[in-house]
Amino acid sequence: MSTPHPRPHDLLEQHLAELKLTRIAETYREVLDEAARQNSSPLDVLAALINAEVIARRQRTVQNRIKQAKLPPRKTLEDYDFSFPKRIPKQKILRLFDCQFVEQHQSAVFIGPTGTGKTHLLNALAYNACEKGLSVHFTRVIDMINNLTTAQLKGTLEKTLKIYIRPALLLLDELGYLPIDRRGANLLFQVVAARYESGAIVLSTNRPFRDWGQTFDV
Repeated sequence: MSTPHPRPHDLLEQHLAELKLTRIAETYREVLDEAARQNSSPLDVLAALINAEVIARRQRTVQNRIKQAKLPPRKTLEDYDFSFPKRIPKQKILRLFDCQFVEQHQSAVFIGPTGTGKTHLLNALAYNACEKGLSVHFTRVIDMINNLTTAQLKGTLEKTLKIYIRPALLLLDELGYLPIDRRGANLLFQVVAARYESGAIVLSTNRPFRDWGQTFDV
């Protein structure tokens, strides 16, 4: 007795699963039905299927980057109130969102008192960078230092440093809200030095540059 051949749809779906072409598997029936109605060419059908797969993969990549970046709930640039404070350099901030500074391994600092939306801007910039295909990591300065301090005590500092060195863009929030001791200052310096000319940093702080010395309890 001969073994029945699998139906074309079943075989196709099996192969699509093996190749991990999940979006094509989800949409090919709909695309074929629409192609029949529109009398589309085979090339049009193939292009539509590949385009759907590419879009889905890009979306998954962005979601994975957002997850890896440890981002808090999303804030957007559109929701930011540029009317307060009035002195905020709006055009300079908007230029950051093209992310060219990341490709050029440059850095930026958001300085302002509590309530001016520095974290909001960091958050929006982080999501924007992820959507542009950049690797990102978002953290409070004190959380990074605490994590690195623990790693240093456990003998895993080199491995943990890579969390903050590897991403194309590192966003450090809230420098100056809590004092940083000598060990913490040294660890922060290691991150900044390792990223110099090899990765971009955006930092937020409530202290003007002249008061930064008060942040470091050394």
